[in-house]
Amino acid sequence: TILAEHNVQVTTPLGTIEGTTLTTRLGKTIYSFRGIRYAQAPRFKPPVPVQKWSGVYNATADGPLCPQPNTDPISEDCLMLNVYTTKVVTFLFFMYNLTQLMIMQLPESCDNPKRPVIIYLHPGGFYSGSGRSNWGGPQYFLDQDIVLVTINYRIGSLGFISVGKEAPGNNALRDQVVAMKWVKNNIAAFGGDPDSVTLFGNSGGSWSITLHMVSPMSRGLFHKAIIGSGSALGPWPLGKSQLEVAKRQARILGCPDSTPKEILDCLKTKSAEEIGNSLPQFAECGNDPVLTWSPVIEEDFGQQRFLHDHPIKLIESGNFEKIPVVAGITKDEFGFQANTMISNATLLKEVNDNFEKVAPLCFGYEAGTEKSRQVSRAIRKFYLHDEPLSNASLAVVGFPVNRAVELIAEKNTKPVYYYKFTYQGRYSYLYLPGTQTPYGVTHSDDLIYVLYVPLFPIFNQSYPEAEMVEKLTTMWANFARTGKPIPKSTQKFEGVEWETYNVHTKKYMDIGKKFSLKDHLFENRNAFWRKLYPLSLYL
Repeated sequence: TILAEHNVQVTTPLGTIEGTTLTTRLGKTIYSFRGIRYAQAPRFKPPVPVQKWSGVYNATADGPLCPQPNTDPISEDCLMLNVYTTKVVTFLFFMYNLTQLMIMQLPESCDNPKRPVIIYLHPGGFYSGSGRSNWGGPQYFLDQDIVLVTINYRIGSLGFISVGKEAPGNNALRDQVVAMKWVKNNIAAFGGDPDSVTLFGNSGGSWSITLHMVSPMSRGLFHKAIIGSGSALGPWPLGKSQLEVAKRQARILGCPDSTPKEILDCLKTKSAEEIGNSLPQFAECGNDPVLTWSPVIEEDFGQQRFLHDHPIKLIESGNFEKIPVVAGITKDEFGFQANTMISNATLLKEVNDNFEKVAPLCFGYEAGTEKSRQVSRAIRKFYLHDEPLSNASLAVVGFPVNRAVELIAEKNTKPVYYYKFTYQGRYSYLYLPGTQTPYGVTHSDDLIYVLYVPLFPIFNQSYPEAEMVEKLTTMWANFARTGKPIPKSTQKFEGVEWETYNVHTKKYMDIGKKFSLKDHLFENRNAFWRKLYPLSLYL
């Protein structure tokens, strides 16, 4: 078709951008603008927003990954985003160098309302992941009337190094703020509504969202949040710096580690590839360096601080962005770590023989303190005697999300919706060893039905998974548009109404083959963690 043969252009306040077309699962045309630079990334410094350009910016292909071990192209110049829209457009054709170009113009009229915008913050434990189209494509989501933005942000040491005054930390979160400002200033040119922006995250992306909700730097840049399988409100400690992690990075790359200045000066001489490829050497639980790098509560060195106090304290004091929220977890979040332990005899022996040392690294709480030893002993008794090891996910994912839901719902003036994703499809990010049988509904498996990844087939209408694609994308698009995932008027969800969460009824939606409203999700396990980590620790 003619749409597949021609590039498209859009004029933004920054300049003209040329993109291409893609096709949704149901055959709609997507206008795709990929690899748009939103900021420069000076080493260990805050991002520098892009300036206006002349000429035409080529956004016809994905930008590189931020440095990490991967076969996709990587570059330190990685602060790029993708914009996808199906907004109805008018076209002008003209001849240029004997090549016919299609120019995209978005009509401004009252019968052509702007669409809600969803910004996707990718998972990856702050050490991996990307907003590239092969890591989260638009082919499912864009069957809904939304504008989708996916972003890269710096990861690992390049995104999170924190050693005090010389590098206070949180540059990855600052990257995200600059991307959100880019959206606010430019998204109308793509048919998006800058006053209706939903942050949609998973894992590390959801950690980020819970911090944007309390950061003064993010105020007014988003209006709703979908928080999947992650939150910064769990047991993992947020310190004032990560000097020990910086020292490890220095030692791994043969740098001196005696002072912050020495560390930074030497690391600045290393290539982005050297830093990115060193990531696996930080692994502490099997092959997973998750939460090695984390946000910090910044000390005041005169900089604009992204985070100035613990998020729990800020939420409890009512000092957060009061917006509609959807949050939830998958049925078997901890499958990755449980499978790693069970299938790795050496690690399993280490966990059993050295539980107090190894458990904090695998389950995501502070290590090496008396409190840590007390928590480890309690976990060993509660989980390994009373419950299977696979349920210990609550430390890493379940309890932090539950605490976020509880605290936000109690202080919020807007609705909070809670879910557990239990739908078991035929595909997963984790299979039982040597099989094509999913381990369960593990971490990030719900994303399979929202963002297309070439690891899996496109779920066209002949696939049983197509129904879940339709339901999940419809709910998240409804929420982005109205602040309510399931409108009362629809029969698509078997007439089930998703009631809001409150601290008394504790309602949540079980999102399975059938939808069902339940209450008190994992109450015993959450009570166990609440007792170990009472709010008084943070206030």
